[in-house]
Amino acid sequence: MISRRAWLALLGAGLAAGCGTQSAPVTGPGLTVVTAPLSTSLVTAQGTWAVAVMGGSAASHNNFWQLFVRPTGATRWSLVTPEGVADNGGLVAAGGAGGTSLLVGFRPSQGLAFSPLAASSDAGRNWTPGLLDADLADVPDALAVGASGQALALLHDGSIEEAPTAAAATAGHWSPLTTLGALAASAAGHSCGLAGVNALSFGVNDTPMAGGSCVRRGVAGVFAESGGAWQAAGPALPAAFGGDQVQVIGLASAPGGTAALMAAGTHLVAAWSDGAGWTVSAPVAAGTVRASGFGPAGSVWVLLGGGRAEAIGGTGGAWRALPAVPTGTQTLAPVTGGGYDALAVSGSRLTVWQLGMTATASWVQTQVIDVPIEYGSSG
Repeated sequence: MISRRAWLALLGAGLAAGCGTQSAPVTGPGLTVVTAPLSTSLVTAQGTWAVAVMGGSAASHNNFWQLFVRPTGATRWSLVTPEGVADNGGLVAAGGAGGTSLLVGFRPSQGLAFSPLAASSDAGRNWTPGLLDADLADVPDALAVGASGQALALLHDGSIEEAPTAAAATAGHWSPLTTLGALAASAAGHSCGLAGVNALSFGVNDTPMAGGSCVRRGVAGVFAESGGAWQAAGPALPAAFGGDQVQVIGLASAPGGTAALMAAGTHLVAAWSDGAGWTVSAPVAAGTVRASGFGPAGSVWVLLGGGRAEAIGGTGGAWRALPAVPTGTQTLAPVTGGGYDALAVSGSRLTVWQLGMTATASWVQTQVIDVPIEYGSSG
């Protein structure tokens, strides 16, 4: 585990560097930028990870974000939140090189103006502390790590920073890649009327990818970087979306390319790229997005208001409505065979429910975890 001394040394170094206050994300004319909540899940070679908030009131600093893992081949979840730093601001996670490590970022809270990091290569049993001398954005895809180990970080002001390797990332060796203003002023950004950057990922050949919100109707803001220049990377949406403002709310690496989740008007659309072209799903009625995430083979799931949940299996698939999720469900997580776990929260108790793939399947309780939360410790 991370020692408190290690964290204090890194945090002291960050304070000495003199981080400035980050500006708020830009909202374009006629468009309110919509982003996904931090609750999510992701799958790596180590296992399936889930991020959820537990405890009590955020206003009283009694909200504590937690990280859970279900190791590959296992059926039960374990609490593996890195210790030693306050997590009231939220957690962001990204799979490391080849999926053999996980990089976690802590969003600033209570006056902290930068984001501590932690990395694990043993399914969360041990963590190496790190530091991003800036303020991570409040989105689940604010961190990305490519197959080569290159890392990207999206900051609260829409800037993107990069680190050449995972080791450099945890050591704090980040450098600017672009700013929201520069990306919006590029030919690609100008053509969509870019108002905000919401997600990062890597595409074919470890190409840095960014997804954002466009003021221009009918245009999907997905961008790819090469040699310091950003290009529009699609997808081209069907004519039926021509009157809708489109916002990319999730990006992920998928087999042979990239998967995206987009809000288009009052609907959600999934899309998949193989590096040469895109396949776009049929739309599904959206409502309030409470959580979202990606799974194996480019699968996508969304947790909506009123207990609704929708999932799609990957390229060329169709959305299917899942049975109403259990009360308190914070996030979903894929299980082998195409089913899902629902992680439901009540105070400091996490209850795991599982849904199979049969037509008559229902949610079945499989596990309860009582998380030791010290209420008042962050006040």
